[in-house]
Amino acid sequence: MKNLLQQYRPFLLFLGKFLLTYVVLTVLYQSYLNRFDSAANQVDSFTQMVADQTQTVLTLLNSTAQIESHPTEPSVKIIYNGKYVSRIIEGCNALSVMILFVSFVVAFTGRWKQTLFFVIFGLLLIHLLNISRIALLSVALYHYPQHEHLLHAVIFPLIIYGVVFLLWVIWVNKFSIHATTAAQK
Repeated sequence: MKNLLQQYRPFLLFLGKFLLTYVVLTVLYQSYLNRFDSAANQVDSFTQMVADQTQTVLTLLNSTAQIESHPTEPSVKIIYNGKYVSRIIEGCNALSVMILFVSFVVAFTGRWKQTLFFVIFGLLLIHLLNISRIALLSVALYHYPQHEHLLHAVIFPLIIYGVVFLLWVIWVNKFSIHATTAAQK
């Protein structure tokens, strides 16, 4: 048994760091969400910020964009060129994707400064990509409402998860301890 533990030690350390980071960040996020009353249709402040920034991006694209609280659910409605095209719910704020990203980077540890820099860079990139995703999705839904499922459930998640995967590959191959160990061989 001790031999097996020794043999799989790198994997077990990775798994342990990933799970610990993921659980801690998820518990913190859940405690943050618990401060808001979803029964009263209250939207958390980060999701509201995402909605505000999406409105700004849509306005920069020379279109009329408004956001307003949804009257019957905890979400923010996006009204694009006078038409209600989409809504932003808590799951649209990309925080769960960010938690997954951070957990993976921490699990494949690198030097602290590089890890911190890469996490901050990755979180900003994911956030900006998410705002762009919601804005572009709103424009696409305005013009092609019949393709809502394809746009919302396939194309745009593929883009955001694809970028996160690409960030992970860059992290593992360029900055993690695994990359520095492989480079020394």
